[in-house]
Amino acid sequence: MADVAAPVYAFGAYELDTRRHELRRAGEPIRVEPQVFSVLAFLFAHRDRVVTKDELLDGVWGHRYVAPASLNSRIKAARQAVGDDGTAQRVIRTVHGLGFRVVAEVTERPDRDEPRRTTPGPAIPPRAIEQTIRFCTADDGVRIAYATSGSGPPLVKPANWMTHLEFDWESPVWRHWLRELSGDHMLVRYDERGSGLSDREVADYSFDAWVHDLETVVDAMGLERFPVLGISQGCAVAIAYAIRHPERVTKLVLYGGYLEGAYKRARTAEELEEADLVMRLLPMGWGRDNPAFRMFFAARFLPEGTPEQTRWFSELQRMTTSPQIALRLRNTAANIDVTALGPLVRAPTLVLHASGDAVIPFDQGRLLAALVPGARFVSLESRNHILLEDEPAWGRFCEEVRRFLSA
Repeated sequence: MADVAAPVYAFGAYELDTRRHELRRAGEPIRVEPQVFSVLAFLFAHRDRVVTKDELLDGVWGHRYVAPASLNSRIKAARQAVGDDGTAQRVIRTVHGLGFRVVAEVTERPDRDEPRRTTPGPAIPPRAIEQTIRFCTADDGVRIAYATSGSGPPLVKPANWMTHLEFDWESPVWRHWLRELSGDHMLVRYDERGSGLSDREVADYSFDAWVHDLETVVDAMGLERFPVLGISQGCAVAIAYAIRHPERVTKLVLYGGYLEGAYKRARTAEELEEADLVMRLLPMGWGRDNPAFRMFFAARFLPEGTPEQTRWFSELQRMTTSPQIALRLRNTAANIDVTALGPLVRAPTLVLHASGDAVIPFDQGRLLAALVPGARFVSLESRNHILLEDEPAWGRFCEEVRRFLSA
């Protein structure tokens, strides 16, 4: 059989290396989003003709729905990455009414470490990132499941609400997060006690136990110094850990987080009623095929989610934990109050929050950034608590986090 290698496309000062999944300018790597790289690779692999929008969508996103604005943002980012823009169109030209075509002079060669390609065809996708799942045991005997993925310096992510290490890895809601965060780092994450692959039936579901579980995972990995990425309730855990172990935490990234849980931040009767409503619905709808509960829950986390993502949330309920344990975990989260710890943080901190977040109010993100000394605040234009891959806010999040962690 003819040998097939992933090619390198050279144009001007740039090289698009499809085996290493790397874009270079004058030999120096340029960091681009994985999705933007895939757009470039697809266009360059078919540079002999016009690539229709539908063909590009199928080739990069498969059968998932992608809004026109999201496709346009990826094309814009692809042009910027190769020194092009929508006016000049020296590299990628828009063929109005049809699609896009690469118009730069391109030389294709095999990768230096690979045999010359003898069979024509599109670029071979890069090797997929894999995760490894292990277990460690907390002081109270609870087994905690944790996973590592990617390579490089560690990035530790405390558990957030409702996770399952195996199920999340291929989910339409979390997979782009996990691939992105594993791109430049060894991502370390775990299922909180009571959920996922960790022990379900335990005696202690307290906030203090959550912080101890983070300590257990870090100690099991033998990590010494590392940045911590908190998401939602994981932000409070990250802050508490940073106060206890300032010598270990190099940086804090806090997305969609809060200092005060739903009960603690309730200032009006309406806010208290909303918090109570979630508590009342959990036993009735959790883990059941209850459309009303499913839509209520998914609409808060992913108001712009697709039917596929809504279905995944429904299945996650059944996979993650029982209604009784979910209620206890939710009660712990709703009563979190680490307001007094915010001013004690000494690690450089980046706070990001979606402006239309219906799960955690935007004001909680502002408060978090205001109380943590020197924290930088980034507002993201989104209504989703969990940012979706095809929205511009996701690209902004990736850029800000990369820049902060690499500085």
